Amino acid sequence: MKKHFMICVDNRGYESSLETRKLYEVLTDRIAGQHHQIRVIDESGEDYLYPAEYFAPVRLPSSTKEKLELIAA
Repeated sequence: MKKHFMICVDNRGYESSLETRKLYEVLTDRIAGQHHQIRVIDESGEDYLYPAEYFAPVRLPSSTKEKLELIAA
């Protein structure tokens, strides 16, 4: 699964698992995408499915993305 990052824009119903305005690591999951969900590594450190509309894509400089990927590894 390819890693990328998105920002949380809504956490209704998941207040203990997600923080709004926080950057999260997202794992590519095509089956989840077919159900309008994304696989996110949340505050527990585990990956779970959340509604896709709760997240927005962000463009990061490649150097920042590389640093985040190293931290997440």
